[in-house]
Amino acid sequence: MRLIEEMPLDFTAYYDGEDFIGFTIVYPRKQFNWYWYFAVQEELRGKGYGQQILTLLIEKYKGQTCVLDMESPTQVCENIEQRRRRHAFYLRNGFRDTNVYRTYNDITMTIMMRGEGTFTMQDWDDIIHELQQFWWPDDINEE
Repeated sequence: MRLIEEMPLDFTAYYDGEDFIGFTIVYPRKQFNWYWYFAVQEELRGKGYGQQILTLLIEKYKGQTCVLDMESPTQVCENIEQRRRRHAFYLRNGFRDTNVYRTYNDITMTIMMRGEGTFTMQDWDDIIHELQQFWWPDDINEE
């Protein structure tokens, strides 16, 4: 929550009446928007809420390129079926694989995008450098 106050992030919470469904965080950028976080309550998954939320996001950023990272659907893991379903969900909604991957703590993330253009490892490094200015501002200032 601290980053939402300090960074130019688009944070949106979603409700069905009084019931909290989930939230999204988008980092808007000139070249592309990064769908940084997309969460639906676990017990509500598979009920169409994720589709409704993603449809709203796609409409909000219509005509703009959007990028997201997700746990790779090809990495051997305990939740492989969940990853495959998530990957298929994004493919159905116009996202495509960029063939750019990052690994954190033994979890491989695949980068997907929707819209025009390409996404490279340099694009990823640029995002991380921008975010580090907010995550670790003292470290950046010491360089």
